[in-house]
Amino acid sequence: MKIAILGYGAEGQSAAAYFQKAHHETKIFDHFEGQDLESFHLADYDLVMRSPSVRPQGNWSSVTKYFFAKCPCPIIGVTGTKGKGTTCSFITSILEHLGHKVWLVGNIGTPALDVLDQVKPEDVVVYELSSFQLWDLDFSPHIALVLRIEPDHLNVHKDFDDYVAAKSNITRHQTSYDYCIYYRDNAESKKIAQLSPGQKYCYPKTKDREIIDQVLNSLTVPGQHNREDAEAALLAIAAYYRQNPCQFIQEHLSTIQQTLHDFKGLPHRLQFLREVNQVAYYDDNFSASFPALDVALAAFPEQDIILIAGGKDRGIDPAPAKNRIFQTANVRKVFLIGETSSILAKGEDPTKYQICDSLDGAFASARKLANELAQNPKHNLPVVLLMSPGAPSFDMFKNFSDRGEQFQKLVQEL
Repeated sequence: MKIAILGYGAEGQSAAAYFQKAHHETKIFDHFEGQDLESFHLADYDLVMRSPSVRPQGNWSSVTKYFFAKCPCPIIGVTGTKGKGTTCSFITSILEHLGHKVWLVGNIGTPALDVLDQVKPEDVVVYELSSFQLWDLDFSPHIALVLRIEPDHLNVHKDFDDYVAAKSNITRHQTSYDYCIYYRDNAESKKIAQLSPGQKYCYPKTKDREIIDQVLNSLTVPGQHNREDAEAALLAIAAYYRQNPCQFIQEHLSTIQQTLHDFKGLPHRLQFLREVNQVAYYDDNFSASFPALDVALAAFPEQDIILIAGGKDRGIDPAPAKNRIFQTANVRKVFLIGETSSILAKGEDPTKYQICDSLDGAFASARKLANELAQNPKHNLPVVLLMSPGAPSFDMFKNFSDRGEQFQKLVQEL
C-alpha cells in the first residue's frame, strides 16, 4: 500500500513507523501550506494520513480514525477544553488498581498507533481527544466524556462553531449501547451530549452526593476542577462496569479512595513544587487558554495569589481574562510576560500589574513581592506564587513543557 503522511510531528512519526514496519511504502510531507497540497498528487496514494493540525479533506484518514477502526477493545474517550489529561489519568489509575490492563493514548502524549498491535480484546483504551483528533472522526468511543467546552484553538478552527462541531464527533456516532458522561453546567457540553443515542450521565451529580463526596474528599490535589474531573472519571468507570455509580463506588470504595489519595496530578497542571519562606510555588504552565487560568485562580480562594501570566496572542477576546485577573480580590499583583502582556494590561490599574521582558525578570519580581507579603507580621493569609499563563507558549518558549521546566528550575534554585 502507498501511504502519504501529512505532517511529521509525534503522530506523523508514529504513523510512519507503524506502516513502515508493515512494509508499506510511505511518503512524508512536512512544513507545507494549504496551497502546496495540489503539488503532492495525493490522489496517487492508497491512504492519506493527516496530522492533527492539518485541516481534514475528503477521505483522508488520521492516527485517531485508523486506531478507532482497528482497536479490538472498548475505548473510553475524553474531550473538553480543560481537564482532559487529568480525567484520563484518574480513569487509568483507578482501572489499573482494579486489575485492568489500560492503554492511555492520544493527546496526552502517546500516539495510539504506538500500541495498536499490543492491544487485546480484554484490555481498555483511554483516549484523550483534542478537537483536531476528533475533527473528521467517523467513529465514537463506547464511553464518551464531554468536559467543559470553551473557546479555544480559534487560530486554527474557522470559529467557535467549527471547534464545537469537531468536538461533537465524540458522541455523534455512538449507538444505544454506548454511554455519554457530560458536564451539566456547560451549554456546549450538553449540546454535544444530546447527539448521543446512548445512556447519559451528567456531573456534578445532584443526587447521591454523600457517597460521591466521601470519595472525593480523599483527593490531596487542590481545586474544585480536580474534584469534578475525578467525579467524571468515576461515572465513566461505573458505565464501563455497567453499574449504577453509587453501587460501583460502594463495591470498590477502599481502592477508589486510596487511588484518589495517591494521585499527585500531572506535570505543569497546577503542580505544587515546594514551599520556601512561607510561599507556596505552583506550576500551571499547561494553562494555554483563559478557562485554564480561571480554574487555577479558583483553586486558591483563601490564599493571596502572586500571578505570572501571559503568552502568545491568538486573537481571543481578552475581556474574560482581564476581568478575572483584575477583579479577583486575592490576586495581589500579576506579572505579565509575552505577546498578551500589553493586551491584558491595557486600561488597568498600573499598581496591579508589571510587564516583564522575560520569565527570569517576572519571577524575580514576583518572588520579592511574595516574600514581602509572607514575612509581613500584619499579613495572615497563606501566599501562593502561581504561574498560570492562560496563553500558549510559542512566543517565548518551545512549548508548554519548556516553559514549565524553566519555571521549575527557577523555583528549585531558590
